Amino acid sequence: MSDTESGPDTKLIVITGGPGAGKTAVLEMAKKFLVDNATILPESASIIFGGGFWRLPSLTAKAAAQRAIFHVQTEMENLVREEKRWALGFCDRGTLDGLAYWPNSEKTFWEISNTSLEKELNKYYAVIHLRSPSDLFGYNHINPLRIESAAQSQMIDDKIANIWKSHPRYEVVMSNESFFTKAQTAIDIITKYQTACCNQ
Repeated sequence: MSDTESGPDTKLIVITGGPGAGKTAVLEMAKKFLVDNATILPESASIIFGGGFWRLPSLTAKAAAQRAIFHVQTEMENLVREEKRWALGFCDRGTLDGLAYWPNSEKTFWEISNTSLEKELNKYYAVIHLRSPSDLFGYNHINPLRIESAAQSQMIDDKIANIWKSHPRYEVVMSNESFFTKAQTAIDIITKYQTACCNQ
């Protein structure tokens, strides 16, 4: 347990979206103005795959990867909460994103994760969904860990929308011809929550 156990109860906010939506870029921009009692949790999938976890096309491999991602995400969230150093934590994806990538039935996802939709939704204070762009709106393959086409990305993005849309603070940022415009909209929402949660 942290030496700062009397500190704040951390509110977690998910920044989600399909591949290429700009989540990580927006969070990099947000670092410039986050207050001391706000932090950013990195994307678990990047930690897993960037660290050498095998990325094979089989259903077995896909399920194994999602179990690993769910576990890492959960433990990072637990760490941030238990440290009690931050009032607000911005998550580069949340645990429920794994359901959009899960290769088997939804029932097995809940069984393997030992959780439920309601339980996972309740962990998060808010959800900011950056919609994935089409080829027209600037989808790119610069990230070497990104393997999806623009069409595949939008299919995943639709699944993510269906998963998170019942959250009471679910906010959508649509794609735009200008990524700066899209990013600024997301930054404005992040700023709103930071002002409400951290500057009291």
